[in-house]
Amino acid sequence: MSVMNGMNISASGMTAQRLRMDIISQNIANVNTTRDENGNPYKKKNVVFAEKNNTPFGNILMKASGTTGNGVKVVKITEDDKTPMKMVYDPSHPDANNDGYVSYPNVNTVQEMTDLISATRSYEANVTAFNASKSMALKGLEVGK
Repeated sequence: MSVMNGMNISASGMTAQRLRMDIISQNIANVNTTRDENGNPYKKKNVVFAEKNNTPFGNILMKASGTTGNGVKVVKITEDDKTPMKMVYDPSHPDANNDGYVSYPNVNTVQEMTDLISATRSYEANVTAFNASKSMALKGLEVGK
């Protein structure tokens, strides 16, 4: 594996984790949003990652050279339809239904903060790997001196 390939893998991880942090921040910011542009409560969003694909030739070349992995990419951002919305009794709220309950987003702040810490640590690990690759490349350039 070349040093540049290592840097590219780390850079793809940093990009993916940065988007994950942005989505988590959006979830936390909308924890009390009871109505979006469509009149529905905000739904928690999740980021789905997958390994970057190479061309078939690139896969064969990687296997022949003993290299594994291409980095990570974001496949899609999904809305959480499985977790139920929080129903809070507040008949004075403008978004209350006929029974007086308001449907709040299915965002759990504690879980979001835990995910945010995880994404931050993953980002930091990718920065460390990137800097190590950069340091090895610089040391390699100094060998000829």
